Formats: sequence, C-alpha cells, structure tokens
Amino acid sequence: MRKLLACFLLISFGINAQLERARTVTETLCSPEFHGRGYVNAGDSIAAEYIAGQFKEAGCKSFPQGLFQPFSFNVNTFPGDMQLFINGNELKPGVDYIVDPSSGGGNIAKQVVYKLPIESIFNESLWNAELKTLKTATDPNGKKLYPVVVFHLTGIKGDSLKKAAKLAVQLTTDYTVLQVNDTKFTWSVSDEQYKHPLIHVQQSAFDMSAEKHIVDFTIDAVLRPHTARNVIAYAPAKRKKSRKYIVYTAHYDHLGRMGQETYFPGANDNASGTAMLLELAHYFVEHPMKKTNVVFMSFAGEEAGLIGSHYYVEHPLFPLEKINFLTNVDIMGSGEDGITVVNATKFPAEFAALQQINKNEEYLVKIGSRGPAANSDHYFFTEAGVPAFFIYTMGPNKHYHDVEDTYKELSFSEFGDLYQLLIDFAGVVK
Repeated sequence: MRKLLACFLLISFGINAQLERARTVTETLCSPEFHGRGYVNAGDSIAAEYIAGQFKEAGCKSFPQGLFQPFSFNVNTFPGDMQLFINGNELKPGVDYIVDPSSGGGNIAKQVVYKLPIESIFNESLWNAELKTLKTATDPNGKKLYPVVVFHLTGIKGDSLKKAAKLAVQLTTDYTVLQVNDTKFTWSVSDEQYKHPLIHVQQSAFDMSAEKHIVDFTIDAVLRPHTARNVIAYAPAKRKKSRKYIVYTAHYDHLGRMGQETYFPGANDNASGTAMLLELAHYFVEHPMKKTNVVFMSFAGEEAGLIGSHYYVEHPLFPLEKINFLTNVDIMGSGEDGITVVNATKFPAEFAALQQINKNEEYLVKIGSRGPAANSDHYFFTEAGVPAFFIYTMGPNKHYHDVEDTYKELSFSEFGDLYQLLIDFAGVVK
C-alpha cells in the first residue's frame, strides 16, 4: 500500500511540475517584453532565442545547421505612434479600433469626414455620384475638402460585406477610410501596404447620429523586409544513426504590436502550443524512443501565411519521406470541450488509433473530426506527402487574434491529459 501511494504521489508531483513549467513558458512568451512575438521591437527574435534556450535546457540535440533556420519576407508594421480622436475623444487601440493589417500611415488634424450613404455601396450609379462629389469637393487651392471617408457597415453580412470591404480598399488609393462595424475585432499580418490608412472602428465608438465628425489621427506604418527564424531540435533515438522520424510542430510567432502602446499577447495562439512542444521535448529526451528520432519544429511566420513551415518543406533538414507522422499543435490552453483533429478524414487509421487511446485512457471528453484545411503549419507537409494532423483544443475561451488573448484567460484544464495523449499516440505512429 505504501509503495502504491508513493508511486501515485511521484506521478502527481511530476504532472504538476510539468504543468507549472508549461504555464511559466506560456506566461513568459506572452509577456510585454516579447512584444507579441511579432515584427516590432524584434519580438519574434526575442522569442526565437528564448525557445532555443529552452530546447538546450531540455537536452535536445541540433542538426548540423544549428537550431535556427532563417528566412525572409516582407511585412507591414506599425512601430511608432498610433492615435485616433473622433470629436475630441481619444479611442483605445485594440478595443475601439484597429488599423487594417495593410493600412498605410499618415496623420491628419481637425478634419471633417465624409459619410458615404450605405445605399451607395450597392448601387453603381449612386456610388459613381458619391465619388464625383468627393473628387470635386476642393478648396480654392485644389486641396481635398474630404480626405477622410467613413463606411458604416453595421448589419451588413456575407457577400455584401465582402463587396463593401473591397470598395473600402479601393478608396485607400485616394482617401483615408474609416470602416465602422459592430463585429468582433480580429487582427492579422500583411505583406503589403495601402497608400492611405484604413481603420476599423467599433460602432460603439462612432456616433453616426452626430451632425459631423472631426477626426485627428497619427498612424506610423512601415513596410519592410524581415528575417525570421524557425527553431528546430530533436531527441535522438536509442538506436544510433536511425533515419526514422516523428515530428511535432507549433508556431511561436504572433501578431506583435500595433503602435508602441498596444500588443497582441497570443497566449492561446500560440504560446500555449509552444509550451506543449517544449514539454514534449523534455519527455522524449528523458524517454527516447528505441528506433525513432523525435523532432520539434517551432515555426515563425505562421500568422503571415504559413511562411516558416512552407520554407522548411522547401528546405528540409532531412528527407520528408522519412517522417512517419507529424502532429501540429496550436491553441492548447483549454480543452474543456475536447479537441478537433484536422486531416482526420484524410488519415482515418491514425485517427481511429487516436480515438481508441482516448477511449481506453479517458483523457478527453471529445475528439472531433475535421477534413483537410490550409489553416496551420501542417498544411504544406501534407501537400508534400507527409501524413499529418493539426490538433487544437475546444472550450469556452473564444479570444482569437485580439488583445484579450492573455495568459489569465487560459484554463490549461486538459493540458496534462492532451500531453499524455500525444505521447501515447507517438507509440502508435513510430
């Protein structure tokens, strides 16, 4: 009885220590010092160095090329001032407004905006008439009277909203555009920049009934080339010179800063997945597989369009055909409602094995099935013929690509069970 109790306590202590370490990693990665792991203040570079240090601490090995795999791409950034006033009231970035990822920069003081009637958006003759009014409304010096226009899109959905959004982008060739809506803000990353600013404003911060709206804003936008780094390590198999691999992947980048005062922490997406990747690294270094190397790939550039994983597939460190299976983890901070497995229908035998493990061990309440999708870093591997799953948790936390995706919002309720499920699954696909 004493031996059984001692064994139980030892296992419980190990699980708690592992979860505490994962929490610490997650909290660190989404702290202000990491600047949202994006492209302002070298946020992604700071994160890459931290992750490399964690791999070393876990005892991982590096390939001959080293832990880092650099690659470059263009990115639109907002490194400096970010202010917007409407009728003298300062709006809060990330809450009352966000700039479009492709927004240009600029500054305007005490400018009356031109409100485009909603009906003109869906009537070509009215639209052309409004454009004519805008173009001919000038002062005696030929300067535009209305360099700022506003779209009010509350209640517009589906294809109509897509059409309106397209027109808004077209207008940025000549005007700053405020796009007013009541939908949840989600930000992203862009590799292009419009000529003028495009700003998305919450309806609650823009009173359309006001007789006029006077706008002041300053937006610092810089389109520039950027070099990012994938961070790659592995736990070698017991059998020396093994050429078999299973791979775990997770992107570490997020959206970064929108001005100097606002950043997107990216706790669930994907500091939590990075923490899971690092915990798996600790496990497989301490418990190496007999004949299979276990590789851990922490990708950059995922939010910019799966750039890091695409680069890796085109520049692999070992033959892709040697990968028995790849599991990509993202959004690991909840799990109260189970997990979803992308590519489940493409690899039914492996999915059935995953379900059977879960049924036997009673880890998670549900494992949902989903078909192929180009929504994370597994995608280009699958396209190259590598069998792969993308796994993400489901739960009440719906913060995604917003300033509220913070560490304190994560429950980690099923982190330990999912960690064990992933380890058990490795025994099937080895």
